[in-house]
Amino acid sequence: MRHCVGVLGAALLIILLPARALCADEVETLVRGEMAAHHVPGVACLVLKDGQPVESIYAGTANLECAMPVTADTEFEIGSITKQFTAACILTLVEAGKVSLEDPISKYLTNTPAAWADVKVRHLLSHTSGIVNYDGLPGFELRQRATQAEFIARLGKFPLNFPPGSAWAYSNSGFNLLGYIVENVSGQSYWQFLHTHILDPLQMTNTYDRDPQNLIPHRANGYAWRKKTQVWQNRDYDLTDLFSAGTIVSTVGDLAKWDAAIQGDGILSAASKKLWWSPVVTNDGQPLTRVGHRAGSYGFGWFLDPERPHKSIWHTGVTSGFSAANQWYQDDHLTIIILTNTDESTFGGVLADKIADYYFASPAKK
Repeated sequence: MRHCVGVLGAALLIILLPARALCADEVETLVRGEMAAHHVPGVACLVLKDGQPVESIYAGTANLECAMPVTADTEFEIGSITKQFTAACILTLVEAGKVSLEDPISKYLTNTPAAWADVKVRHLLSHTSGIVNYDGLPGFELRQRATQAEFIARLGKFPLNFPPGSAWAYSNSGFNLLGYIVENVSGQSYWQFLHTHILDPLQMTNTYDRDPQNLIPHRANGYAWRKKTQVWQNRDYDLTDLFSAGTIVSTVGDLAKWDAAIQGDGILSAASKKLWWSPVVTNDGQPLTRVGHRAGSYGFGWFLDPERPHKSIWHTGVTSGFSAANQWYQDDHLTIIILTNTDESTFGGVLADKIADYYFASPAKK
């Protein structure tokens, strides 16, 4: 399903635009080709230019067992794109004077281990705390339903990977701790705070907590492709408790509202957004390049690529059975949102890059 120009408009385009721009289905053909090549059940894609939708593609299946197609209403897990929201919650508290980025996290969390004494709030936001990433560690499964105290006690048993502020290493643990700081400082649950300060003001009415216990309309199922048997399977049922590091389920439409707000004046002050999107530095002020991702840096819940030909700020999201991307190319005024229900972790980000390259290569699309 796509939004296309009318017959008269198409006729005018034939006269005025080069041949490349005439193929209104090129991006959809690209998306469907990548889906077939990578065995992806469903994709929702929204492309915005100058804040206006120019491509909306809903392809494939949201639930293979019920043969439910992907639509504009389909809810996908967005994984670590959640970190953008968590960082915004913290910066909202900073603006209110209730949190300082330079405070040790022990000021806002109870019974933190001695090894965390030098970990500051900014270290959690920028993945420079040295706190071990809980992915794959026992005791952090969703079925455990760990309390805040249990989470801190279990995580505190592991030594730091490096002194806080001296290096960069991706850590979901830090963003979970940020969610607890939001709760402890505000007196609200993470989700109550998120609704009060972000979701409700932006009318993001299709954004939820992914907890399997919750009833979510139009929720997509996550899938894994088994190469050996050439079949799809339902994702692994034993999920990690991602909390404020990756718990959000949403639609491309709701994420478009989010992107419009952060690119305009709808959320946070200009000073806060400068902090949000400033590259992380070491304790002595030296720039840090992130490890394990394409060249660039990291801000507070955002990847930053200021030196690429088309500079961007972005984040991908991966959970069991889902891959997503939210990418903003500032100078090109181009935003690409990809939501999918595949276990191929890099699919969302790679597809977003390919769509962006199509726009950069096509003068008629600029």
